[in-house]
Amino acid sequence: MSTYLYIILAYIIVLTGFNFYRARRVKSQEDFMVAGRQLKTSVMVFTLICTWIGSGTFIAGAEFASKAGFSALWLAAGAWVGIIVIYFLAGKVQTFGQYTIGDILEVRYGPAARLVGAIALIISFTAIVSYQFVAGGFILNVATDGAIPESIGTIIAATFVILFTALGGMIAIAYTDLPNGIIIVLACLLSVPFVYLAAGGFPEATQTLDAGYFAVVNEQFGTHPFLKVGGYFLATMLLLMGVQSMYQKFYSARTPKDARKAVILWTIGTVFVETVVVVIAVFAYSKFKGQIDLTIPKEGGKVVLMAARELVPAPVGILLLGAACAVVISTGMNYLLSPTTTIMRDIYQRFGKKEASQSTMVALQKVFVVFLGVMAFILAMRLTSVLGMAYFAYTIYGVAITPALIAALAWKRTTKAGGLASIISGTAACIVLRILAEVLPPDKAPEGDPWGIPIIYPALFISLGSLIIVSLLTEKPKPEELEKFFPEKK
Repeated sequence: MSTYLYIILAYIIVLTGFNFYRARRVKSQEDFMVAGRQLKTSVMVFTLICTWIGSGTFIAGAEFASKAGFSALWLAAGAWVGIIVIYFLAGKVQTFGQYTIGDILEVRYGPAARLVGAIALIISFTAIVSYQFVAGGFILNVATDGAIPESIGTIIAATFVILFTALGGMIAIAYTDLPNGIIIVLACLLSVPFVYLAAGGFPEATQTLDAGYFAVVNEQFGTHPFLKVGGYFLATMLLLMGVQSMYQKFYSARTPKDARKAVILWTIGTVFVETVVVVIAVFAYSKFKGQIDLTIPKEGGKVVLMAARELVPAPVGILLLGAACAVVISTGMNYLLSPTTTIMRDIYQRFGKKEASQSTMVALQKVFVVFLGVMAFILAMRLTSVLGMAYFAYTIYGVAITPALIAALAWKRTTKAGGLASIISGTAACIVLRILAEVLPPDKAPEGDPWGIPIIYPALFISLGSLIIVSLLTEKPKPEELEKFFPEKK
């Protein structure tokens, strides 16, 4: 077995012990879901970074960069714009101070919106967790030079993510994210110069790679490349603007000021890490081009991991592989806790048993953590492309939830009927278009897009159209219905 594996496993074992220790602090549902609302800015910054920087960056982003070059930054740039929007909403979200976005949706749009939104969130987040497990299999396979098969690595990754999440919920997540976030930032900072020099810098890379790898949009990527990169941009932007995992962190902050400060530092950290990962992926691919077959799904996603093994000094490589492992664990935990919180708050407690002891509620949520974790693992074993699954998960959440959620917080004219219409139509449009992509002949659905048009465009048009048109055709909300979201200034 590889030294890389022993060090990574040692780190995971340390995290396991730490989480068992932290789990003793979980006494109530509030502790499990939102860390007792006591997170400081320093902890929030790294847990926000770890929530967003996952295998979607290290694996899907690397897969995209291997195919499209620097135009892969469009995938990350959507998140950067989303963060700017989030900055102006963070204080309001923290002040609202509930547990899930379903709490916001119901207050603004009624119980049906809460239920439909919960279904869309559970589908999307289970898909996101599934490819964290697959990424874990990638990492362990590369770290052991193939000694651990990807399937076994996926099982190991799933086991640790489910265990850690079930142990301590948000308390475990936030304080696991603190060291993980530091490792991620440090590994990216140290790795870039070594990878750049090993690849021969720009002169060698430009000789090895097509000119499109250094273009704003790679013309070789997809049937309609400008539409494709625009679709990725929109998908990441809309996901981040409405993603419950982030809002749950804002609920966990001590004060609105802590939430806003954390968003500023989170922006800096996210731009840095996502840019550096694309730089590493492009230059590493220029070095490994003959060893990676991009016609095989998922193959391009290994390029950063291969760079950690072969292009940087061993200590830096261990740190980079450790960072990749850290993002799988942290992001998997965040996206596994969130849908189980939704099940508890938005379905079980809202429409089922409203009153139960705190110990019972915590125990039941842990059962749901295990159940959804197993469902995500089953999905992971059928997964062919991390990038493809990430894109669909981002899309369904971004068009089903985000328009109605942002409108609830920012547009007074939004009505209950308009918000509900947006959620239902956005969810239905994504599912129908996804099914079409599977049943249409390959020449009619290139790159998984029906008739070559990324599904986010028609789905978002339908969702936004429903929101605006239905809201304008129905009676405007009463002032008392808006008070929680738009309090009068005194």
